[in-house]
Amino acid sequence: MKVGFIGGGNMASAMIKGILEKKLLDRENLIVSHLTEEGCRRSRETFGIEATQDDLRVVDISQCVILAVKPQFYQQVIRQIRDNVSAGHLIVSIAPGKTIQWLEECFVKDVKIVRTMPNTPAQVGAGMTGICANSQVTPEELRMVCRIFGSFGKAEVLPEAMMDAVVSVSGSSPAYVFMFLEALADAAVAEGMPRQMAYEFAAQAVYGSAKMMLETGLHPGELKDMVCSPGGTTIEAVRVLEEKGFRSSIMEAARACAEKARKL
Repeated sequence: MKVGFIGGGNMASAMIKGILEKKLLDRENLIVSHLTEEGCRRSRETFGIEATQDDLRVVDISQCVILAVKPQFYQQVIRQIRDNVSAGHLIVSIAPGKTIQWLEECFVKDVKIVRTMPNTPAQVGAGMTGICANSQVTPEELRMVCRIFGSFGKAEVLPEAMMDAVVSVSGSSPAYVFMFLEALADAAVAEGMPRQMAYEFAAQAVYGSAKMMLETGLHPGELKDMVCSPGGTTIEAVRVLEEKGFRSSIMEAARACAEKARKL
């Protein structure tokens, strides 16, 4: 199968890198389109794949077409390519807020559609992607999409009704984590630690905590309790976080994110 990307930004680059590193497809079976020749040149030099400024060429020679453009450009791109899209094409969306029904209506005909929501840690092979599909997608095609997205992290099929939650809990959440890391490092700097050292300590602590939760399978509350010694430093920090509404602010931010996704 030949896979084509319309749009060659950070997410498309992360996906292409993962596909090539995991040897899911040869370079000859990948193509990407860019707005500029400079973008085309970068993809050719970085990945050794075909790159073009012609979106229709991507459609015409690919069986799977991944729409890797910003959500606000989806309608324009679909209008441009839909006459060249056939019943045999598999269309993959990575845009938040764009439902399968909306995508089907844009194409104005029966099309195989897979809706996904990856996140930026895909750039380092640690992404998390939620996936759902319309009824025309076969189980084998869905497994193939899961293999593609699993090449740069983890991928899980779930009902479309959960996709806005996916946006809030994994699609957008790296930004929340980066804000937390920055604040944690600022606190360490205020205590006298050099800036780069503070970033390293904070990032490694968050990385290790996430790894510990995934590998032990323990509830996050249980893991938190393991760190909180009676009368100790950690429980005092937890007390202040609760006083300042730490968990509530995270929940409200995530819910606002999901609500925004529904309105896109």
